[in-house]
Amino acid sequence: MEQIEILTTNAQVAELAGLLASETTIAVDLEADSMHNYQEKVCLIQVSTPQRTVLIDPLAATDLSPLKLVLANPAIRKIFHAADYDLRSLSRDFDLEVNGLFDTMICAQLLGEDRIGLADLLRKYFSVELDKKFQKADWSQRPLPVEMVRYAAEDTRHLHRLVTLFEERLVEMGRMSWCTEEFALMEQVRFAENDGPICLRFKGAGLLPRRELGVLEKLLQWREQEGARHNKPVYKILGNRPIMELAERMPRDIGHLRGIDGMPPRLIERYGRAVLDAVRDGLNIPEADLPKFPRLPRRAKDPGLEEMVKVLKKWRQQEAAQYALEPGVLINNASLEILALAKPQSLAELNEIVGLKNWQKEELGKSLLEVLV
Repeated sequence: MEQIEILTTNAQVAELAGLLASETTIAVDLEADSMHNYQEKVCLIQVSTPQRTVLIDPLAATDLSPLKLVLANPAIRKIFHAADYDLRSLSRDFDLEVNGLFDTMICAQLLGEDRIGLADLLRKYFSVELDKKFQKADWSQRPLPVEMVRYAAEDTRHLHRLVTLFEERLVEMGRMSWCTEEFALMEQVRFAENDGPICLRFKGAGLLPRRELGVLEKLLQWREQEGARHNKPVYKILGNRPIMELAERMPRDIGHLRGIDGMPPRLIERYGRAVLDAVRDGLNIPEADLPKFPRLPRRAKDPGLEEMVKVLKKWRQQEAAQYALEPGVLINNASLEILALAKPQSLAELNEIVGLKNWQKEELGKSLLEVLV
């Protein structure tokens, strides 16, 4: 059985960085522990050259700065699959940025693949089976079980072959430039700064009145504290659905907690008093200090605009069928609404539309104008 090397010292990482500097292409992936610990973190980084796969343990080798020049060098291609979260995490945890990205999931989308997950693609093209059970595993555990180490290595060692396959097809179809633009945009993604009340980032909170929003904020603050105290993801303390229902009902006593979906008797026994204290704290927030959800000015209903969006969606459906792509991959709803509002009448005006990608303007521009003019 192959022995997979795991780098656990800063010296080993520095040595690897020196070797990678002479490569033209490397494949990269990472594993995190977001489902198992309060503060998610990168727990493993996989790197494959065409000849070798190594794993970096950033919980042991804590200085990854030698990798900065390698990852930032656009002359060295970095193959990822579904890079979005990985790029954000590398920036957040290690201040590492990636240039020279090649994302095989973006390629799969723009090639019209029915299934774009890495496991599906490796099975389809190389008869390689990845055990999906490890996607939700606790990657912070040490030592890592042998089967998890093997799984991690498989995530990157086949990406070079997949790129060869995809790049050839993209060039044949004239879509390589589409991918190149998408890669450049993906390189810029970062996690947003989480400033201000937690409730303003909570899904569905925008529908709540300000008093209920204040109660929700206190409940969320309590849940964050509990998550940190027990080192658990907050959803394992109390789920979003019962948190929202608590904010809406604003219960005053233990009896009112019964019947709330997601709060069985064991959770009421464990957290009931603390939850009621959080609700009380929310009820006691002075009116002037209640959180306020930012409201965008409501646009007057425009039947003409709505009709144009419908026309554009029908046009998109037809175009997507011709390209054998998912409609949302060809052009998303937000872009259609911008186009319906701006109604460009020429290619020059179309080129001024912010948010529309160059490949979309070039490929779809003339057809699009026929619909808009």
